Amino acid sequence: MELVVFDLDGTLLNRESAISTYTRETLQLLSRAGIAYTVATGRTLHGARDLLEGHGFLLPQAFKNGVVIYNPDLGRYSHSHLLTQDEIRQVLEAFIGQSITPFLFTIEPGERHAVYHAPLQTRAEERLADMFRGDRDLPVLPLSELPADADIANVSALGPERGIRAVVDAVADEPGLVAYMGTAIEDRDLCWVDIHHHAGTKGDAVSCLKQELGLERVICFGDSDNDLSMFATADEAYAPANAKPEVLAAASAVIGHHDEDGIARFLRERFALG
Repeated sequence: MELVVFDLDGTLLNRESAISTYTRETLQLLSRAGIAYTVATGRTLHGARDLLEGHGFLLPQAFKNGVVIYNPDLGRYSHSHLLTQDEIRQVLEAFIGQSITPFLFTIEPGERHAVYHAPLQTRAEERLADMFRGDRDLPVLPLSELPADADIANVSALGPERGIRAVVDAVADEPGLVAYMGTAIEDRDLCWVDIHHHAGTKGDAVSCLKQELGLERVICFGDSDNDLSMFATADEAYAPANAKPEVLAAASAVIGHHDEDGIARFLRERFALG
């Protein structure tokens, strides 16, 4: 059997960050055909749960770029790759050196997430905090309230490209860390970065799911550099037309734009869903 794995933002979701009617109907057709599918996303469980609800996502799911795998049957995370205290200290020092505010994502009892941050320095950082509070319904708290024994899943930030790239370079030689960066959708003059444990990648998560579910092949869809490890692991990897150049180059084929139901249209043809 095959496992279909979707990235969400820029891939399965449209520009409104929603599953369109056509895509919803396609997922229903996949379910009826007995085709296994799940997600591997940079979002937290909290930030994706409402989107996935009612769309047949019953298998284990990878969140935070593979840092954690959530098992809906168990109602808890079955795998996690957390940052050590030394790694957290190194990351924070890199951000402080560039005057960029880091946002630390924690995993707390009950599979809940919270975000802790140092004092906000720019309007862009304030908007980012507001997004976490609103769009993704996360508690956003000052870094001074971070529990000493908190489990840190990842550290994220938004800032000028030069500063963000300097942070990425500063942690590049740390064997336990991996950093992804990209241009901010809301402001092309800014970049985002997400830093987490090196074993917490979408590729590692997909390999784990494939083995645990006893499936033979993986077909994946993604649009950004955090999908490249998943592309390298999958038997087939497809990029929507809006994907980054390096993702387009790594794909088995380029398909339709994410805002034109490109993934859903491909799936209907690929599996003869009608």
